[in-house]
Amino acid sequence: MPLDPDVAVLVAAIADGASPALTDGDIATARKNYDTAPRPPADDIAHVVDRQVATDDRSISVRCYCVDSTPSGRPIILFAHGGGWVLSSVDGHDHLARRLALVTGSLVVSVDYRRAPEHPFPAAHDDCWDVFEMLRTDGAAWGGDPTRIAVAGDSAGANLAAGVALRSLSDGPTPCAQVLIYPCVDDDPTPYRSMVDNASGYFLGADDMAWFWSQYLGDSPDARFDPRAVPARASTLSGLPPSLIVTAEFDPLRDEGEAYASRLASDGVTTSCHRIPGVVHGFIARWHQMRRATDVHQLIGTWFVDVVGNG
Repeated sequence: MPLDPDVAVLVAAIADGASPALTDGDIATARKNYDTAPRPPADDIAHVVDRQVATDDRSISVRCYCVDSTPSGRPIILFAHGGGWVLSSVDGHDHLARRLALVTGSLVVSVDYRRAPEHPFPAAHDDCWDVFEMLRTDGAAWGGDPTRIAVAGDSAGANLAAGVALRSLSDGPTPCAQVLIYPCVDDDPTPYRSMVDNASGYFLGADDMAWFWSQYLGDSPDARFDPRAVPARASTLSGLPPSLIVTAEFDPLRDEGEAYASRLASDGVTTSCHRIPGVVHGFIARWHQMRRATDVHQLIGTWFVDVVGNG
């Protein structure tokens, strides 16, 4: 299919230089460009609360969202934001976390994890894991059901969600579900045709992904072989929870996300995979620019309620 007309407008703006590319400039410039980009209006929901999760050596900021002003017994979604492990924040993905809480009826806990390159792997993974562990013990006090904790994320956030799910196979009870939106799960681009067909001109480029991976994996020779960092390295996906994978047609990450979905299904995991036509990477959080996103929000909500419930 061709690009959706509204997506074509965004792509043309990037090509003309009217909208900066994701990795333009240095780290500070790239973050500023991302943080100042227009976003859709945020949904008004009843419960938005900033909290801290204390560990032995640090404090992790999180933001909680729910449609109930005083939530109780709600399914919990640990949400990790996208941005290549380098960009965005809880604030940058506030509008998407609100929408996720609205369509799923869950208590969404968005993690303000440490970012690369200042904090390469495993910092962001450890932050998400430590919040996941806290929710298993204290989630009820926050208004959630600690027996129903899902993980979700977009792009690099989906990588972090997948890493938490994989770690849970050995280190604790698994999540009840995982929602991976155009996940980046493999630092090796060579097996994937979409890394060639969609290498440039579609918001996220193959060169951008190579740069993001280099920032996240840092100088550790072992990081790229660790499935918590690169989920495609996992020897098996058996035992993971029901999984929803969403990919975008004109995204260099499309094929690796779909290959991961195929592996999940082959390893006996109940898996639903949807390729969204006509859109590019990032569409899920840009419904003011790519209107097809709102249909996918509803798809996510319906799938989640069917698998996990909403109360």
